Amino acid sequence: MKPETLFATIAAEGRACARRLMRGAAVLLGGALLASALATPALAGATRNVVLIVFDGMRWQEVFTGADPALITEAGGAIWEGEQQLRERYWRDDPAERRALLMPFLWNTIAKAGQVFGNKALASRAHVTNPYHFSYPGYNEMTTGAADPRIDSNEYGPNPNVSVFEWLNGRPDLAGKVAVFGNWPAYKDIFNTPRSHLYIQADATLPPAAGKDTPRQALLRRLYETTTLLDSGVVPDSFTQVTLLDYVRSAHPRVLFVGYGETDDWAHSGRYDNVLESAHHADGFVRELWETMQSMPKYRGRTTFIVTTDHGRGSGLTEWKEHGVEQKGSDDVWIAVLGPDTPALGERRAIAPVTQAQIAATVAALLGRDFRAAAPAAAPPLTDVLGPAGAAAAAH
Repeated sequence: MKPETLFATIAAEGRACARRLMRGAAVLLGGALLASALATPALAGATRNVVLIVFDGMRWQEVFTGADPALITEAGGAIWEGEQQLRERYWRDDPAERRALLMPFLWNTIAKAGQVFGNKALASRAHVTNPYHFSYPGYNEMTTGAADPRIDSNEYGPNPNVSVFEWLNGRPDLAGKVAVFGNWPAYKDIFNTPRSHLYIQADATLPPAAGKDTPRQALLRRLYETTTLLDSGVVPDSFTQVTLLDYVRSAHPRVLFVGYGETDDWAHSGRYDNVLESAHHADGFVRELWETMQSMPKYRGRTTFIVTTDHGRGSGLTEWKEHGVEQKGSDDVWIAVLGPDTPALGERRAIAPVTQAQIAATVAALLGRDFRAAAPAAAPPLTDVLGPAGAAAAAH
């Protein structure tokens, strides 16, 4: 073979080989991009599921010191139950013992293995940034990451802002895996159901069954239909809990919002004894949900709980019943976090203030997502609860 022919043949074979390598590289790159799109973000830590739980209108004072000595007396007019019986259940002279009686899961589990913010007596303040200090503005702030002064009423209507729950539901790997449970019909506006397409169970009407109701489902439906409600459409927290646990076991959601509302309902009614009972029950519901999820391989060691409130309340024999700008202290809240990525720093003290607005980006960062890339006005996440991987995701 002549040299020029040999060189031409070698060149041709080289070009063919290069084309094969390029095609192979393209296939590998495409596969990598597809895997990246479908997989959990690389910056995520151990958390694969997040649950945000709200005790509506639950004051920081009860969370950190237990029953209020001024309100647990018959003379205060805030209890209908006998003072002695109530004190046996919820009173101890030591505030640390008292708070553990009221909320044992928070103080015996979350505070020991996670973090709790908001004890003003220890220079740890958590507060809202909205100017109104009541429910809808608070729920908007914590789920969208920013206060919106337009939202100035609980009857505002559909929320114009996109929540982190709606945004996460729009991610391909989380679509249809985000849900909302609560006892207040206004959640349908707060999460803008028609636009967000989130699964929401938040009123006194159960969704129709796929087939014939089981005896258990039929009993629950009858209870929903025949129980006299404290307020229009507002069901007891215990009803919410049953439907929530059923949904977790059957649908396996990745992201949940849970609202327990009786702590606020009974406060407005002036029943401090029932506020204590509702807080104790809600703490038990959180424990039950945690234990249920930890018993399932999908959730065990892969789930983070954030527990908080939407607003504070006033103080004293009268103003504890209400909240708003006229009731001093209504802007004070608390935040507790428990999960595999959250360092066990316990009850925080002597730290910079944190805000309700930081919750939205924290939910996303725990899953390795940057909510602020989509919502630049959102507050930054609580980096102390994220662990190294989540903090890195938040920094991107």
